[in-house]
Amino acid sequence: MSKQEFPGWHGTTIIGVKKDGEVVIAGDGQVSLGQTVIKGTARKVRRLSPGGFDVVAGFAGSTADAFTLLERLEAKLEATPGQLALASVELAKDWRTDKYLQKLEAMLIVSDGRELLVITGAGDVLEPEHSVAAIGSGGNYALAAARGMMDSDRDAETVARDAMKIASDICVYTNGNLTVEKISQ
Repeated sequence: MSKQEFPGWHGTTIIGVKKDGEVVIAGDGQVSLGQTVIKGTARKVRRLSPGGFDVVAGFAGSTADAFTLLERLEAKLEATPGQLALASVELAKDWRTDKYLQKLEAMLIVSDGRELLVITGAGDVLEPEHSVAAIGSGGNYALAAARGMMDSDRDAETVARDAMKIASDICVYTNGNLTVEKISQ
């Protein structure tokens, strides 16, 4: 079956919210193949601790590809302890230029509690405006919902959870089984 004939893996919504000195990254648990839900409890948000330096990462896209990228990010963080932006740029450069890595289909949201970044295979390392980042099939729904709540008295975790609830109500490739990781400055 060619890649064009293959129905494709869909689904995932990952959101990162930075507010009042903490960052929360939340992700849903649904993995779909075509129109079929394959798994509803996947864990797409992880805590990395290379050299005792905590980073939270969420991924959208191919799971195997995302794990490859997370391993590479951990190695970059070990080489540049405490410098998430530099490690992320180094990962993005490798991802963009390495013949093997170029084929990987995933996106990452990462945070060390100070910075919130989106890393893409196009070589981008983006710090989002309005302290909210979202990726995946329901990402735009979650992003819009979270941005609408940022001026409220809700904390980062509540904004993330409420935005994910809204996204799961709209996007058929997103469910309400959340993995939530919080990290402070």
